[in-house]
This record gives sequence, C-alpha cells and structure tokens, in this order.
Amino acid sequence: MKAEVTTLDNKSAGSIELADAVFGVTPRRDILHRVVTWQLAKRREGNHATKERHAIQGSGAKIWAQKGTGRARHSSRKAPQFRGGGVAHCPRVHDHAHKLTKKLRALGLRCALSAKQAEGKLVILDEAAMADAKTKSLMAKLANLGWSDVLIIDGGELDPHLTRAAGNLSAVQVMASAGANVYDILRRDTLVLTKSAVELLEARLA
Repeated sequence: MKAEVTTLDNKSAGSIELADAVFGVTPRRDILHRVVTWQLAKRREGNHATKERHAIQGSGAKIWAQKGTGRARHSSRKAPQFRGGGVAHCPRVHDHAHKLTKKLRALGLRCALSAKQAEGKLVILDEAAMADAKTKSLMAKLANLGWSDVLIIDGGELDPHLTRAAGNLSAVQVMASAGANVYDILRRDTLVLTKSAVELLEARLA
C-alpha cells in the first residue's frame, strides 16, 4: 500500500510503499490485550508487602501453658489474632512478569501498526529533525500539522534538538525504532514514523 510522506513543515515529500505484512494485518483485540498486559506486568515492581509472623520482632515463647489455665491454646504473641502480630495471607514481594512468545509479541506490534494505519492515524515523516531545540517552534509545527497527542518514532539515532524540544511536552513522545512497542503506540492518538523507521520496522517484523 502507498502512503504519503510529509515534513515537519507540513509540506509534501512524495510517497512510500508500506508492506502489507506489517501495516495491512487485520488487528486482533485479543492479541493487543495480551501484549499490553504482558508489558504492564513487566513494569510492576512487585514490592508491596506487609510483615508476616516470621518477620515480627519479639519472643517466640509460648505465652501460657497448653492446659490448665481455662483459656484458649496459643503459641506466641506473633500470631495474627493478637494485636501487633503478623498479618495472615499478606502480599509478598514477587515478580509479576510472565512469558510471552516472540511470535506473539511481533504479531502484537504488527496489529498495533495496522490499527493506526486503518484508523488513518499513521503519518509518515520525511525526517524527524529540527534546526534548534525550541519547544515553542515544535509546538507551532505540531499545531500546523494538527497533532495534539503524538508518538514520533525515528530510525537510528534521535535528533537531539527534537528530543530536547519535546522533553517539555507531555503529549509528545519521541523514541527510536528499537524501542517501538504496542503500549506506547496505542496510548497515543497519532503515530508518526520516519522513512528510516519504516524500513527498520519492516525488516524487524518481516
């Protein structure tokens, strides 16, 4: 399929041929959901925890005799039923990450790219570079292009001027093609790929 190429100054820069195997796949919501869930699970720190019985400081001695007192049988004050004791069935520090096959991850990325293409929210950029690192200049260019919430993916090294100018804008995200992922593509309204990023992504997902 063919796609028009534009510049940051909103001028035409010809066209480019997009691979149907990467940008023409029928998007599957179930695959996208699995990949996004996998990504977010990997990001979780999993450091939420409370003290169990073994982590409570204090004596572990039996608080009173097993028989003859007329009271219930207990061991130590660390038991969960006592004030200051450990918590029963509490959360523990653990890793939330789970495995997902490479084929499924690649299919998820193809589905995300194809979904943006099908929605008409995929833009091909000639190059992602600016003459200066002015946030005001970048905002003017984005307003002229009609982009409010955008992810710009470039191939190879990122332009330092563009990266610095976009650093003050919460609705603008810039990344290299090596870091392209399903979650960031779906969370932004507009996806912008440079021609070099298209070549690298097609080589990666072919």
